[in-house]
Amino acid sequence: MAAQSHYLPTLHKLFRTRPVALLSDLRKALQTPSRTTVFRVLSSVGYLTSYSHAGRYYTLKRIPQFDPRGLWHYRQIGFSSQRTLGATLVHLVETSPAGQTHEELQEVLLLRVHNTLRLLVRARELQRKLFQDVYVYLSAKPKPASRQWAERQKLAPPPAPKELHLARVIDVLVDLLHHPEDDARAVCQRLRAGGHPVTPEQIETIWAHYHLKKTPHVRSRHGRP
Repeated sequence: MAAQSHYLPTLHKLFRTRPVALLSDLRKALQTPSRTTVFRVLSSVGYLTSYSHAGRYYTLKRIPQFDPRGLWHYRQIGFSSQRTLGATLVHLVETSPAGQTHEELQEVLLLRVHNTLRLLVRARELQRKLFQDVYVYLSAKPKPASRQWAERQKLAPPPAPKELHLARVIDVLVDLLHHPEDDARAVCQRLRAGGHPVTPEQIETIWAHYHLKKTPHVRSRHGRP
């Protein structure tokens, strides 16, 4: 430890000028070609390796100001309180109320993690389930995963009824414009009378899919209730 102490002022000076550094930067600043010496000096003060950029960047443990998820970025270079990318993914998924999709993870980590997720699933550190054509990654533990799956289903909007022809969907939407005060049963009766078979449940699903809220007691232009 004492043998490396004379390197410390130079190391701290380097990280005062830049918060992250490559191994080549460290070798140049410390004036040593020895990888072992560099890591001994880093270990003496504590350091972190980036989870992004193939772990090529280093910073001192005191430098990052992690966000609530344990992440810190400097110019797209990512560091994690969990240290490795794999551990970071497990942490993010485990602490998420509704699990995480790859797109959601990519948004916060600023890199694609398909391959690492696949390895974690294979190692049974995570599990995944297909939901609306997208994989949702869940805790490897059955009970937390079950809670996450239930929450994920609440977050997603109801899917449009695939068994219903597009023309029927249009019929329902047009009818809503003309009769905003009617409930699904009244709409169903009117459309069926016009030769357009549709159920009240299908009508409710269409309204929910397009985020349409029924407004009872709305009067028509002619003043009829």
